[in-house]
Amino acid sequence: MSIWLWLGMIIVVVLLAGCIGVGNYFYNLALNPAKDKSFVFKAPHNAIDTQAGRNDSHHQWFEQAEVTDQYIESSDGLKLHAYKILQPITTNRWAILAHGYTSEAAAMKSPAMQLYNAGFHILMPDARGHGSSEGRYIGMGWPDRLDLLRWIDSILLDYPQAEIVLYGVSMGGATVMMVSGESLPPQVKVIVEDCGYTSAKEEFSYQLKALFHLPSFPLIPLASLIARIRAGYTLGQANALAQVAKAKLPMMFIHGDCDTFVPSKMVHKVYEAAKTEKEIYIVPGAGHAGAASVAGEEYWRKVTSFIHKYVK
Repeated sequence: MSIWLWLGMIIVVVLLAGCIGVGNYFYNLALNPAKDKSFVFKAPHNAIDTQAGRNDSHHQWFEQAEVTDQYIESSDGLKLHAYKILQPITTNRWAILAHGYTSEAAAMKSPAMQLYNAGFHILMPDARGHGSSEGRYIGMGWPDRLDLLRWIDSILLDYPQAEIVLYGVSMGGATVMMVSGESLPPQVKVIVEDCGYTSAKEEFSYQLKALFHLPSFPLIPLASLIARIRAGYTLGQANALAQVAKAKLPMMFIHGDCDTFVPSKMVHKVYEAAKTEKEIYIVPGAGHAGAASVAGEEYWRKVTSFIHKYVK
């Protein structure tokens, strides 16, 4: 074998090793829940509004509520956790709340209180790889949509006449959009998403450029390949835009017009893709996950008004 052939093989191996290394780096940064993500969240454009999470009334309400832990098993064998809060009166109305990227169910206390006060039983799941749920990767809404179907089924076991609302913020918003394209039981009546992204691929491409000033190709395909190997899905599969286009349920789309974590232009894409009954609500001056805290009572007035069109 000639020296040139050997050199060619060595170069190919080095290039492959480099590609795998780069793909793994961006996979870990984006989808490994054990990887420190402070670099991402400290970027000025990634500021997240956490005012609602610091409201003492929401914490006090949650501490005083009769909260129970509930567990189910995912289709791939993970033990998933959720908080359940039941109304003191008999009702079939349920709200399932999906939280955001690297967050946890407990961060959804504010919308939980609002929807509980509107007369709904509350289910607050920890997404896989978050909170008290098992999982070694972040699903970006794609495997999480199947987990959400399992949570819906868990409610229907005890409440076959349930009327269910799906509500999600950020990655949770993407999750409820992704499940909208699945075959949902008739007990699911309406979906409300707040600041969800069009797709994991588009969101990470945006972040790659904003954080590193790098183009999406070939880094996103490399990270997507590693995601397929390590997490079982590709970034292209986690596509809320494609799922919303198949949706049959009424959907409300919410976004702050100053959101630079999930650019506000994304909400117009998913809204236009929806071919069902729909409503869009843009909150002036709100950053990422800040629509509720900026708009205050108006936010929940609009959300509950939309929900009550479809839930008795």
